[in-house]
Amino acid sequence: MRITCIAALLIASTSLTVSAQTARPERTPSPVVSNVPKAAESDVASVDTIVRALYETISGPAGKPRDWNRLRSLFVPEGRMMPVGKHGQGEIRMRMMGVNDYIATSAPLIEEHGFNEREISRREERFGNIAHVFTTYEASTEIEPIHMRGINSIQLMNDGKRWWIVSLMWQAETPDVPLPKDYVPKD
Repeated sequence: MRITCIAALLIASTSLTVSAQTARPERTPSPVVSNVPKAAESDVASVDTIVRALYETISGPAGKPRDWNRLRSLFVPEGRMMPVGKHGQGEIRMRMMGVNDYIATSAPLIEEHGFNEREISRREERFGNIAHVFTTYEASTEIEPIHMRGINSIQLMNDGKRWWIVSLMWQAETPDVPLPKDYVPKD
């Protein structure tokens, strides 16, 4: 009897999914809500422009405030920013943050010390209204001679009006995790 009930539920849920796809398509509401600042159309018109805007918002000289509302405007309301790396005793961890969490923890440091990050290579995949970008970066600070490289993994979606960043996960290059040759510009 239990197998029959489970099979009936699976068939019913499959039928609902198929009929929803073959009947009239449902329009998912746009992720625009009141707590997300309005984006400049030039920032969100394409995958290229939104990735460029992302790099521009976090980069700048020491002492210069960043336009954090511009950063907020690039992400869906529940967008995530997730650095990955070694912590403590060498275990690999991911820190999951919302955009406001990132701003609260990073803004004072990057505004005080200056921080510049730029794209040096990119791989991009698209299907329908989704895109995934692996963008290799190099970054530096002004106060200390720190030079970093790594990869930003960005998931994006287009709601028919604009591009949105859904998530941004990154990992910095380290001696034991060097950038693969395929992700570094060819000289």
